[in-house]
Amino acid sequence: MPTDALLDRFLTGLAPLDPVAVWAHGSLGGGDYQEGRSDLDLIAVLPRPATVRTAWRLGLLHASLRADPLAGLLHCTYLSPGTAADPERRHLTWAHRQLFRRTVTPVTRHELHSFGRVLHGEPPQHLLPPVPDPELAGFVVRDQRDFWRPAVRRAELWRQDVWIDLGLLTFARATVTLREGRLITKRQALDELPALGAPGEVVEDVAERRYGSPGPGTEEWITRRAGLTRSYLGPAIDTLVGAYS
Repeated sequence: MPTDALLDRFLTGLAPLDPVAVWAHGSLGGGDYQEGRSDLDLIAVLPRPATVRTAWRLGLLHASLRADPLAGLLHCTYLSPGTAADPERRHLTWAHRQLFRRTVTPVTRHELHSFGRVLHGEPPQHLLPPVPDPELAGFVVRDQRDFWRPAVRRAELWRQDVWIDLGLLTFARATVTLREGRLITKRQALDELPALGAPGEVVEDVAERRYGSPGPGTEEWITRRAGLTRSYLGPAIDTLVGAYS
């Protein structure tokens, strides 16, 4: 499997840095991974916080993988045992073919505890504290209120497949998390959307692009799909945030 080959190359290249652990989360951890479509979401725990030299070595490692067609989908955040527990700390991250720093969100931390896949070393439970339910719920509400709701107003975004997919699936996942206190996969979120009142033809469109063999959308459909999605998501997010704020 090409994904396994890429992961083997990545772990081999990372070995000189003596990683304490490497974990997969997201679709790869949750069992909803679609090769060539899903991101490879990884967390690596190195023995010490990343230095400038470490960043240089990691940049070379990721550059060495770039000939692989799946390498652009491989994202990895680098923690250390002494910094992993701090939810506000920004950790060195490789994503979208560049290095930068970002936090590990409560959702990611909860995913790691719930269905993280250990690729190397210690399990997440040995290095990451559990995420309290109020912290997880608070993050989910803020994400819907402060990121997704303003995004709905930007009409140009919703002509892109990625915004349709993530907007709807993230909303369904947020709803289940707030309602039941658990995380679900994108596949499960897709199954939830009809019961949440999402427009059926858009849900079918998402399913076909994620799990089928779709053709290119017409200009008429792209425009209609954007309108349907924005008309649904705006009020739906307002109702969700109002219920759980």
